[in-house]
Amino acid sequence: MNVPDDLRYSKDHEWAKVEGEVEGQAGPARVRVGITDYAQDALGDVVFVQVPTVGSAVRQGDGFGEIESTKSVSDVYAPVSGTVVEVNEVLATDPALLNSDPYGDGWLCVIEVEDAAAVSALLDADGYRALTEG
Repeated sequence: MNVPDDLRYSKDHEWAKVEGEVEGQAGPARVRVGITDYAQDALGDVVFVQVPTVGSAVRQGDGFGEIESTKSVSDVYAPVSGTVVEVNEVLATDPALLNSDPYGDGWLCVIEVEDAAAVSALLDADGYRALTEG
């Protein structure tokens, strides 16, 4: 299972990648969000993705989208609180990107974070590996 060291992880199997500096940043931090390799493997072949709407407010731990696979429908949970500022519209026509490139082209959205400290509170790669291997 692929768990990149430069990302942060939620216990719900989402990843978060800070874009720009968090500490000392003039404006709010932006975080790119997706599902982990572990999650996409558990889901199986993804056939539909519902991403949040640009401008919508999301709360950490709350559902903000859905992923439908050949096995099931699963909610996607916000790893941080903030405002959605960008979504991956390519997923509407190519949802299988979540399977083939979950950490690259298969990202879900970008959230402008309310509290940059919330990103630091997420699991690091070692913590996420312990969660999924335990």
